[in-house]
Amino acid sequence: MTARALLPDLPAYSTLKDQAAKLQFASLEDLFNADSNRANTFNASAAGLQLDYSKHLLNASALSSLLQLAEQAGIPQSIERLFSGAHVNNTEDRPALHTLLRASSGDGQEARFQEVCSARERMQIMAQRLYRGEHTGYSGATITDVINIGIGGSDLGPRLVTQALKPFHGNVQCHYVSNVDPADLLDTLETLNPATTAFIICSKSFRTEETLANGLAARNWMLNAGATTADLDKHFLAVTTNLQAAQDFGISAANCLPMWDWVGGRYSVWSAVGLSCAIAVGWDRFAEFLAGAEAMDQHFRHTDAKSNLPILMSLLEVWYCSFFGASNHVVLPYDHSLQRFPDFLQQLTMESNGKRVSADGRQLDYATAPVLWGSAGTMGQHSFHQLLHQGTLLCPVDFILPLNTHTDAEQQHRILVANCLAQSRTLMVGRSLEDATKALTERGLGDDEAARLAPHLVMPGNRPSSMITMQSLTPHSLGALLALYEHRTYCSGLIWRINSFDQWGVELGKEISTDILARLEGTECGNAMDAATERLINLFKDAQQ
Repeated sequence: MTARALLPDLPAYSTLKDQAAKLQFASLEDLFNADSNRANTFNASAAGLQLDYSKHLLNASALSSLLQLAEQAGIPQSIERLFSGAHVNNTEDRPALHTLLRASSGDGQEARFQEVCSARERMQIMAQRLYRGEHTGYSGATITDVINIGIGGSDLGPRLVTQALKPFHGNVQCHYVSNVDPADLLDTLETLNPATTAFIICSKSFRTEETLANGLAARNWMLNAGATTADLDKHFLAVTTNLQAAQDFGISAANCLPMWDWVGGRYSVWSAVGLSCAIAVGWDRFAEFLAGAEAMDQHFRHTDAKSNLPILMSLLEVWYCSFFGASNHVVLPYDHSLQRFPDFLQQLTMESNGKRVSADGRQLDYATAPVLWGSAGTMGQHSFHQLLHQGTLLCPVDFILPLNTHTDAEQQHRILVANCLAQSRTLMVGRSLEDATKALTERGLGDDEAARLAPHLVMPGNRPSSMITMQSLTPHSLGALLALYEHRTYCSGLIWRINSFDQWGVELGKEISTDILARLEGTECGNAMDAATERLINLFKDAQQ
């Protein structure tokens, strides 16, 4: 591929460095006071989501320069390349057409779209049979529980969506197992009845070590309960391309749904990997989920950068990571149903952009993806928010807030909303030494004691945050939210000049694990290890005596 100018070589880069230096110690309150319309100006909406980015160390001039950076990085052209099926995953020579999975038309990708539609139709039939209680197991009893066995994108996406859409669940309970630690599967099976339990094994190759180990254990559980090998087809579905391996396991081709190499695992919840989600909420709700993502896709593809939510969020990420030295990014959903959202985003962002070389193989001497972490509010307020307010790290924050609750506990929801807005404001305004001293004296402390303690109450403020709101958490708004972060991640990768769609960094650990496993099993000597690893191998072997 043709080498592109790296980030520091883009014309806007030096200007942004100067602007960041000036804004590093800016007062957010002063920025609001200088612009009475700031809250409206630094605001954008799409697909039922609203982004308020007014509480950022940003002014009109810096925003203009960031938008120029996006143009110079070729983001508008690269967006079109993504949707048109160009091989944006250049190291694997593939397109990244996850948007086609939620599209309502082929738009130039008719052959692939027909494959998607065919898989969708089969997926709908399977999902509806289980959702309606029409699928029975080996004893004739109706299936009431479904366990999705996968790992990475085959687990994090469907697990998040199923949990987030709990208010829309039907009668079938969906569970998730991903860890090869046997406790994960055994704890899940403990209260379930084999006669009323079905499994979905999600593995493109049907050889993923953790998934296959759990699948075989589930198969044995079913056979030990009285099912025959001929009965397995009533209890096992698969999402895979390896039909022969699935058949050898006991799953017929009729019970297998496809995966495609032009869809990365972390983008696969929109595909048949989302089967468990469709079973949990029913097909109509799952279709709304797809529609929400498609609405965000259309916004991303056709909206100018200055009003484009994914582009704006990407520019904010690059702004802090590349110009302020922020190595962390925090996501705080103020909705208990979204407690798994930071977990999902960790794979999406860090597997996509945790790279040290450019898409054309040049080693980079600048930071790319920050570490992403977070938790559902208000739990984090009583743990890591201390660091956000008074720590030495700069940690930009995304607050995510549904404005309405699915529960009847409206007062508790008001408390939740008040806490969310309070945390956002506290990050911005902080507390001065003077205000801290005054607060202590008002509590009855003497002047000397107040002066001694006041520095411990000081909060510097001017900590940046975004607020993403929606009327309520629905299948449509959830789909839009996930697609928003997908596209934001792609745009950040474009600016950092990396390929966001490969993940070569996961390969070596798998290879070494295979070699160590052979050593642990005593089936072969394997390659020599470092002294520490050799000691640990022997420690494990001794413990098994």
